[in-house]
Amino acid sequence: MRVVGLHLEPGQLVPEHRNAIPVALIVTAGSLQFDDGVRRGEVAAGEMLLINPGERHTYRAEMTTSAYLVYAGLPGVRSRPWTVRRR
Repeated sequence: MRVVGLHLEPGQLVPEHRNAIPVALIVTAGSLQFDDGVRRGEVAAGEMLLINPGERHTYRAEMTTSAYLVYAGLPGVRSRPWTVRRR
């Protein structure tokens, strides 16, 4: 597992990309606008977005925003899509 801190100023954009392994994006302050080409939405402070391997996505900040990216897996290891199960 690897954890990376992310800090974006208003107007900053992370260009469209894909990840080889699952990623959890956890916003700790501000909010991010998320777009995967099919869905768009906002991830606010205290919320988490799960990104499956190979899923194209981009995000941008309209306000100062901080987040953690948690990479849960190893490149080259077969991964499966993941979801949060509700009881």
